[in-house]
Amino acid sequence: MRNPLSQKITGIQPSGIRKFFDIVSEMPDAISLGVGEPDFDTPWNVREEGIYALEKGRTFYTSNAGLKELREEICNYLARKMNLHYDPMKEVLITVGGSEAIDVALRCMCDTGDEVLIPQPSYVSYLPCAIMADAKPVIIELKEENEFKLTKEELLASITDKTKVLVMPFPNNPTGAVMTREELEELVPVIIEKDIYVISDEIYSALTYNGEHCSIGSLPGMKERTIVINGFSKAFAMTGWRLGYACGPKEIISQMTKLHQFAIMCAPTNSQFAAIEALKNCDMEVNKMVEAYDQRRRYLMHAFKEMGLDCFEPFGAFYVFPSIKKFGLSSEEFANRLLREQKLAVVPGTAFGDCGEGFLRISYAYSIDNLKQGLERIEKFINTLK
Repeated sequence: MRNPLSQKITGIQPSGIRKFFDIVSEMPDAISLGVGEPDFDTPWNVREEGIYALEKGRTFYTSNAGLKELREEICNYLARKMNLHYDPMKEVLITVGGSEAIDVALRCMCDTGDEVLIPQPSYVSYLPCAIMADAKPVIIELKEENEFKLTKEELLASITDKTKVLVMPFPNNPTGAVMTREELEELVPVIIEKDIYVISDEIYSALTYNGEHCSIGSLPGMKERTIVINGFSKAFAMTGWRLGYACGPKEIISQMTKLHQFAIMCAPTNSQFAAIEALKNCDMEVNKMVEAYDQRRRYLMHAFKEMGLDCFEPFGAFYVFPSIKKFGLSSEEFANRLLREQKLAVVPGTAFGDCGEGFLRISYAYSIDNLKQGLERIEKFINTLK
């Protein structure tokens, strides 16, 4: 028999995150500080709206692009939060999570051989999605001394005549790095001069702790060359509802909608009705979650300092990215031994790119009690290495 599988797909490695948590699920008394999922329930009024949609029999297909009312509320939200202005009928697509939006955007924008710039460490889906789009991923290694931000010099050094798309993963998973308006403005002249398009993944835009989030799409000259991707999983604690969106130039969004039409049809209907309620009436709930995350962030940073664990201060998302280089173990070795010896799961930095070597990702989307227990186990393990 011939091989039934595509070489392109079999050549892509599985996510480096999941294997630790498959082990944790089978390990009594183990604690995980690795999953990037809010420990808050979806706000009750949002859940009620989802239930009400089912009770009313709103179980039909929506339009491929999503409910008109939801697209309108997304445009209202982006206008008041980020000074982004879109036409809900032509420039917005509702997707099955932000992950689908990334995949569809790359497949619609790239031809074979086009280069996609991917700053790393970053979310695990960008590189495989570029490969599945038949593009060539080009890695830009972000540096700890620059707080894992993308610099103008790094961008310029990575551009060739085949560069078409730049992924902008800020606020960043796994580092927690953010880029200010001034830092983004440094990149804009290069992007425009080199005629590059941007996929700006802003799924953590609501989770910032040192000033307002700035979208690169809001800067002069950038709206027409930027796809802004966002969703409801992180800010509204709606991971299982599987709902995201993409906003951008109508000629790109129309082709993304076509691909979405054939691959998906439409995002879940009751999730879309719930999301309308989230956008209209959940600012207070989101603010409370952000306050709790910030408290946890500061708690971790203080604890790391006390135990001598080096970590730059992140100001976005809900991750810290401490350095473990001084302990003489690779990220994989450190994470494996920590799990085996202390029953604590964290993610090795290499899950997010080779330049994540020497770091760990620790999520603070957990209660203070869980974080305290996790920190105690980390300190015990570190003491065994001294």
